[in-house]
Amino acid sequence: MLSVIIPAYNEETNIKNTADTVCSLLKNADIDCELIFVDDGSKDKTYLKICDSAQENPNVRGISFSRNFGKEAAIFAGLEEAAGDCAVILDCDLQFPPEKIIEMYSLWQKGYEVVEGVKRDRGNESFFYKIFAKSFYKIISRFVGVDMQSTSDFKLIDRKAIDALLSLPERNTFFRALSFWSGFNSVQVEFSVSERKNGKSKWTIGKLIKYAVSSITSFTTAPLQLITVIGSILLVFMAVLGVQTLVRFMLGHSAEGFTTVILLLLLVGGSLMMALGIIGYYIARIYEEVKGRPRYIISKRTENKK
Repeated sequence: MLSVIIPAYNEETNIKNTADTVCSLLKNADIDCELIFVDDGSKDKTYLKICDSAQENPNVRGISFSRNFGKEAAIFAGLEEAAGDCAVILDCDLQFPPEKIIEMYSLWQKGYEVVEGVKRDRGNESFFYKIFAKSFYKIISRFVGVDMQSTSDFKLIDRKAIDALLSLPERNTFFRALSFWSGFNSVQVEFSVSERKNGKSKWTIGKLIKYAVSSITSFTTAPLQLITVIGSILLVFMAVLGVQTLVRFMLGHSAEGFTTVILLLLLVGGSLMMALGIIGYYIARIYEEVKGRPRYIISKRTENKK
């Protein structure tokens, strides 16, 4: 059986269409499936729409968080609930083409354990959003050591991979990178991002920045290593400047430039504050992990259960 995990946040206008489209598609392909909607603490009638779809279709079920815990938590909650031999992560707005699920499932039947959905293009996004997204994924790819500029959460993973990911004790997760890290037999499937039919994207520049910082710090210590690099560069710079000042003093030329001193103080002070901020963010991550709070809290679930 195939489990289709669909995180949803304020997606009341998309629930029915998504459920009907995916179920019809998989039924026609003769694929036994279950659809698991994960309501991530929506403010609208998303969960009520999920309940309506569950009453109409026994293959649909859903859970609802007590509040908004984020997409990463929703994905892992769906994986916990999944009863299938494999699972696909699908966005509720169907910008990830659901017909690609059949191709992914076929590749899984051939023995692939992770089928990665790779974006051929980013669809009808604004110019500034595309530039920011491209820069974001370029930076994060460099930090995590994996090319993530075209990857997405749209992927199929085998039960073996699901169990491996669920066994990880960490609370702050980065699903997109963890599927690479798990190291199972994988293959890629290209797709084009479709235009959203209903509603608006919940991703803003601010949320992307927050997601970037959270993802990088939860998966890699590269920013901490960056502090060492910056410190080394500053040390070399200061050594050269010190030698130059000493030589000028010995030649009888007094060191000039009060402005230079101020700029150097600002440079060093700014670098130290940035370093403390990065270290502080990692300490906060440690604090969150040590507390051991659950990734999410489920407040409601539909009666349907495969």
